[in-house]
Amino acid sequence: MLKEFKEFIARGNVMDLAVGVIVGAAFTAIVNSLVTNIINPLLGIFVGSIDFSNLVFTVGSAHFRYGAFINSVINFLIIAFVVFLLIKLINKLIAKPAEEPEEAVPSQEEKYLQEIVELLKQDKIEH
Repeated sequence: MLKEFKEFIARGNVMDLAVGVIVGAAFTAIVNSLVTNIINPLLGIFVGSIDFSNLVFTVGSAHFRYGAFINSVINFLIIAFVVFLLIKLINKLIAKPAEEPEEAVPSQEEKYLQEIVELLKQDKIEH
C-alpha cells in the first residue's frame, strides 16, 4: 500500500496539483494585498470608508460584517478574472492551426473515366 501511495504521489498530475496549490496560495496573498492596499482605498474615496472590513451593521446582538464579505467578493472577482486571462492565453498558445482540406484523391473509377474523356476529345479532334 505504501508503494502504491508513492506511485500516486510521484505521478505528474499530483505534483502539478501541489505546485498549483502553492502558487495559488502565494497568488491569493498578492490579491489580498492588492485589494486591501490599493482597491479598497480607491473605492473608499467614493464610499467614504477606507477599510471595508470594518463595515458592520447590528441587529439586536447579531453583527453582520458585510465589509469583510465585500472584500471577499472583490478578491474572488480579481482571481477569477486573472484565471480567465491565463486560460485564454494558454488556449491561444496551444491552439492548433486550422487543418487544410486534403486534396481529393480520385478513385480508380474516376481515373478511368478521365482517360475515356481524354480519348474521346482526341478522337473528336482527329475527325
